[in-house]
Order: sequence, then structure tokens, then C-alpha cells
Amino acid sequence: MIWAVVAAAIGVPIAAAMASPLLTWRGPVYILAGFAGIVAMGALLFQPLLIDGHLPGLPTRMGRRVHRWVGGALVVAVVIHVGGLWMTSPPDMIDALLFASPTPFSPWGVIAMWAIFAVALLAALRRRLGLRLRTWRIAHMLLAIVIVVGSVVHSMLIEGTMETMSKAALCALVLAATIKVMADVRRWRKRAALRSANIAPEAKS
Repeated sequence: MIWAVVAAAIGVPIAAAMASPLLTWRGPVYILAGFAGIVAMGALLFQPLLIDGHLPGLPTRMGRRVHRWVGGALVVAVVIHVGGLWMTSPPDMIDALLFASPTPFSPWGVIAMWAIFAVALLAALRRRLGLRLRTWRIAHMLLAIVIVVGSVVHSMLIEGTMETMSKAALCALVLAATIKVMADVRRWRKRAALRSANIAPEAKS
């Protein structure tokens, strides 16, 4: 059931975008960039489900490994998305990167993009930087919130090839999955703290 919902949440927006009449007036590079953005949103739905072990058939350890792979695919999708838009309209992309674009969706997308790159860079250099696991998790979680919020607002403000209802449903599921993971992490920390507090008096006695 979960796999069916995830497949529909990602597949329906892609199918609806493929049927959009706006594609008639767009070149292949622009179309590729647009669909890379949709794929990136789909990857954002997978990420919290993978890390939280909610996808049937994927054990927690395997899910976390796939989480890293999907993270890499997300970076590639964002690079294709931004690179394609740069090739089709460099002045617009320069304005967006400098936060000078008149379109309200641009700054949200740029903020999410830099947060995605920051997570990827920290993940690649975590051992070299000597980041403790707790520090890495906190940084990862904070950046994930920025990525999700920025990406959802960016997507919802764009009036393009994506159909409105399917896009809204995908964004809502991304938000819901992310909030669920944040709540689970907080619950696990409370349980760990209580367990440590209970073990400490026993150790003293």
C-alpha cells in the first residue's frame, strides 16, 4: 500500500506534466530541466521514508544505504534542473542566484539548492572534518528542514507544466513524511534520555 501511494504520488505529477500543453512551446533542454525538478521532488518524498524504515521490504540498514544513493540522485537532479535552466536563460538564472529575480519562487529554490549541496558536501567530508555523529545528525536535520520547506514553497509558487492538484498532493506528502520523521527522532531521543537516566541510578547502586 505504501509503495502504491509513493508510486502514485510521484508518477501522477510526471504523467500530468508530460500531458501539459505548455511543453509544445518549450525546447528539449528546458523540458529536461523541468522534469529533473519533478524527479527531485519525488526524491524528497523517498528520503524521510527510507531513513525512518517505512518502506516495506527494505530493512532499516538497507534503507539508510538507499537513502544515501537517493541523496546522490537528488544532487544530480538539481544540477540538471539548474544547469538546463542556465542553458536556456542565463540572465534569469543569474538574477535567481543573486536573489534579484522578480519571480517569488526563485529565492526559495536557490535556498533549497544550496542546502542540498551543503548536505552532500558535509556527507562527503564528514570523516575528514571530524564531525561527531550527533553534530552531523543535527546539521543534517536542520538542512533537511530548509530543503523541504524551500522546495515545497518553490514548487507551489511555480505555474508551469505540473498539474496543480497532483503537485499539491506530492508537496503535502513530502511535508507529512518529513514531519513524521522529525517527530520520531524526537521520540527516540526522549526514550534514550529516559533509559540513560534509569541506568545511571542502577549503576551507582
